[in-house]
Amino acid sequence: MIDTPQHGAVRHFSQANPAGPGCDSVPALLRRLADSIEALGPVEIQDVVIESEMTEHGPWRSGTVYFHLPEDG
Repeated sequence: MIDTPQHGAVRHFSQANPAGPGCDSVPALLRRLADSIEALGPVEIQDVVIESEMTEHGPWRSGTVYFHLPEDG
């Protein structure tokens, strides 16, 4: 008999720095993401992905957090 893992849905949210000067700040983006993760309460973080898009102000940073809530099993 093969033990098949059960897979549940992965929740996620995305955030970006405000457009304009400072949009390239990785520390600012990480603080935003951390504040949002803390606001979720007890969650299991599966992954955090940081992306950039080029703008006239330089790279515009954004991040996506993938997570599970305790009730997701």
